[in-house]
Amino acid sequence: MDRLFANGTVSAAVSGEGPPLLLFHSLLSDRASFDAIVPDLAASFRTIVPELPGFGRSHAVDGGLAAVADRMADAVHDAASGVPAIVLGNGYGGFVALQMAIRHPAVVSKLILADAGAAFSEPGREAFRTMAKVSREKGLAAITDVAMRRLFAVEFQAQHPALMQDRRDAFLRTDPDVFRAACDALASLDLRADLAGMTVPTRVVVGEFDEATPPPMSYELAAALPRASLRIIPGCAHVPQLQSPKLFLDTIGDFLSLKQTASA
Repeated sequence: MDRLFANGTVSAAVSGEGPPLLLFHSLLSDRASFDAIVPDLAASFRTIVPELPGFGRSHAVDGGLAAVADRMADAVHDAASGVPAIVLGNGYGGFVALQMAIRHPAVVSKLILADAGAAFSEPGREAFRTMAKVSREKGLAAITDVAMRRLFAVEFQAQHPALMQDRRDAFLRTDPDVFRAACDALASLDLRADLAGMTVPTRVVVGEFDEATPPPMSYELAAALPRASLRIIPGCAHVPQLQSPKLFLDTIGDFLSLKQTASA
């Protein structure tokens, strides 16, 4: 069931009953990247999967990543009826979730940061600047192959052509202006100075073969957060919940206090 939160500005799919759990999607994907894990999670949680600002039916917001985080804090507070919620963010969604937890710690009870970080290296920043530039000059179609390579290893793409076509189509539905604004925000983002003050319990997870947010970013993040634990997901890249749903659930299950997961 789809609902609107934050004064009608954030659209989200809602399923299940229990403590609130929100799932924030990545920049190069959409909320459907969580479809394979939602049924298991909804057995124990009220699972809320929003479209981040500017994606799908959610309204865009000006002001960079801080403004996106503020909007999502309103959405989390609204969707969870004022109760602190567990928030899981993948990729861009992880950066949004982290900044939200820094700026609005009262809305978050636990944080799961999947394939994210606090700051990119200079080559990582340059990759975002390049994607923004090429998409501005030639459109999103010109960077679709690059986007898919950042999400999935070449071998996985070759083995799952139908999934890859679906992911390409989803990427091409992204608002180009929203995409470029996110690229610009990530190219300049540095949250490292704020990490020592974070008190939210956090599970940091990263795919072994993630090229978009390489594992050293997660190592740095977990080491700097006072209440963080780190898990590496073998054989996976940037969207492990889509590539290997059961393994992803097993990796976060103890942190969520879930029982052994069913097949996903």
